[in-house]
Amino acid sequence: MRDNITLTKPDFTFLEFFAGGGMARVGLGDSWRCLLANDVDPKKCAAYRENFGDGDLTETDISRLTLDDLPEIRADLMWGSFPCQDLSLAGMRGGMNAKRSGLFFEFWRLAEALRGADRAPKIIAIENVTGLLTSNGGADFQTIVSLLAQAGYATSATIIDARSFVPQSRPRLFIIGIDQDIAPTARDASSNSCSSVLAAHAALPEGLKKDWFWLAPQASRQSNARLQDILETDSVVWHSEQKTRDLLNMMAPAQRERVNAIIRNNVNRIGAGFRRTRIKNGASVQRFEVRFDGVAGCLRTPAGGSSRQIIVAIENGAVRTRLLTPREAARLMGLRDDYILPESTTAALKLCGDGVCAPVVQWLGKNVFASALNIAAKAKAA
Repeated sequence: MRDNITLTKPDFTFLEFFAGGGMARVGLGDSWRCLLANDVDPKKCAAYRENFGDGDLTETDISRLTLDDLPEIRADLMWGSFPCQDLSLAGMRGGMNAKRSGLFFEFWRLAEALRGADRAPKIIAIENVTGLLTSNGGADFQTIVSLLAQAGYATSATIIDARSFVPQSRPRLFIIGIDQDIAPTARDASSNSCSSVLAAHAALPEGLKKDWFWLAPQASRQSNARLQDILETDSVVWHSEQKTRDLLNMMAPAQRERVNAIIRNNVNRIGAGFRRTRIKNGASVQRFEVRFDGVAGCLRTPAGGSSRQIIVAIENGAVRTRLLTPREAARLMGLRDDYILPESTTAALKLCGDGVCAPVVQWLGKNVFASALNIAAKAKAA
């Protein structure tokens, strides 16, 4: 059993599962104290220790954890960013019955153990890809909502895109369960602009809608930062001219013409792109697709060369290309430059690609979690 912890400050406490490099912890900030963090990846855990010390981290497979490994006091928040590979639209979509995304049930086993010991967290927050809404025909989403409801939580869900805070397009689903005693007052569904969440909610059985509450509208854009604002300028390695030509030759005709027009007009542009496999006339064709809207595409883990995001700079009529650096990826996740990344490029990019955008967590912490907890504290003191 972990030792009891006497809390004076900060104001709130949390447990962080599938913690990775601790991006949820970064987002929650100094108003929150971590009681326990857990991850199995040794390189991510090493980064966690570098940035936060070793006192709160348990490096092991979540399936090995038991109630005896968890803090004795009741945490305010239990956070879980469980693996998304089996839920992503880019994956095989095996759903939560598949090996990796099925680890959600180990997370839930611990939540149930805490409830059985009268230490249920006041809030449970689950983060994953938006594909969770539709995986297994919506059954996976319904399963999570059902488990939360059965455990006595009022439930809600929303999609927040990281581009509201950083120059990265990264929409993610957040499913939130709040203890019935402190749950927000239900709002009309019209307050939620996520059409896919509205559709998933509409498909729920009526019994699961009874204790549902709608969050306030999505976070409005908080930052005017553009992709070019977060790029490094020193010690970056640009591709050879031949490599750049090869990438440009992989563009679809319409996009290649767009690049040519930028060059002809002598306009400077910074873009980001990926190599993607597309089907043309029944055959697979590899394309290089770039966006020039000041926003990077969604970071991925560097499983292969095509997963690495590529920076495209068009300046004074010339085109240069290079790979996104680990520090740039960290900035796109809202991490400050004093956050210590793994030395290995692959490990650093994996940490970022698997993580949750820290400013999104900050927004939830302030506008959803702390709001409910503060209201409950005032009611208790009255």
